[in-house]
Amino acid sequence: MSTFDDRENAFESKFAHDEEMKFKAEARTNKLLGLWAAELLGKSDDEAAAYAKDVIKADFEEAGHEDVVRKVAADLGDKADADTIRAKRSELAIIAQQQVMTEAS
Repeated sequence: MSTFDDRENAFESKFAHDEEMKFKAEARTNKLLGLWAAELLGKSDDEAAAYAKDVIKADFEEAGHEDVVRKVAADLGDKADADTIRAKRSELAIIAQQQVMTEAS
């Protein structure tokens, strides 16, 4: 293999790794958001874990995270509006990214 092929393979590997880390951070963010919402809903630990999984699954409905915001907003009703949920999700995204990066080390 040439140096060019080695560089190309390295870039492809880095890209794949970066995309995997983004996916894990998004899933972790949704899980944390689900756990936060479950607490507001007064769910037990087992119910909260199941609800968090449902929130993660909701993210596969469409691109972006608005599908998650809609699901959580509908479930929370008057306990939190969409803007509050988006703000909380932004806070949790930072925490999720740090957790994923720590686990990868």
